Amino acid sequence: MSRITPLSPPYAPETHASLARWMGAAGDREPLALFRVLEHHPDLASRMRVLGSGLLGHGTLPAVERETVVQRVCARAGCSYEWGVHAEVFAERVGLTSRQLRATVVDDEAAWTPRQAILVRVVDELHDGADLTDGTWAELRARFEDRQIVEVLVLAGWYRTIAYVANALRLPDEEWAAPFPKA
Repeated sequence: MSRITPLSPPYAPETHASLARWMGAAGDREPLALFRVLEHHPDLASRMRVLGSGLLGHGTLPAVERETVVQRVCARAGCSYEWGVHAEVFAERVGLTSRQLRATVVDDEAAWTPRQAILVRVVDELHDGADLTDGTWAELRARFEDRQIVEVLVLAGWYRTIAYVANALRLPDEEWAAPFPKA
């Protein structure tokens, strides 16, 4: 049971419109509980939506690398809610293999491409110490453009924020979401 009850239909017209913007192409599904809780504060929700949709739809990282970061952040934060949503909606579509998806939760270094391995290490270091070692930074710089590096850092921070919100609210996993692997 969520600590703040997600809004439920019938929605006020402005809430309905906002939820439709949150859901985008997946508008045939019930709006996510996360979005329905965020709509308790519509001004904040509208500002959050701009960054979230920008990271998902207008980034410079290849989608499989973006989802590697998202899934690893969610896994390290223990956020089964967001991990399951992204696993179900994006993983197969962007080319994240089932082995790689599981490796976001249960370490399996051999599952990753060299670029993905660096991204996993970046997420782990940020999670553990909110910083990167000089060695990881050097490897990141050797394989990614500056704008991609900035994007990776913001992406990891954004999904850490989402994990904080979903975990603190105790959002139950969406019924259709992928199950979080056991360690």
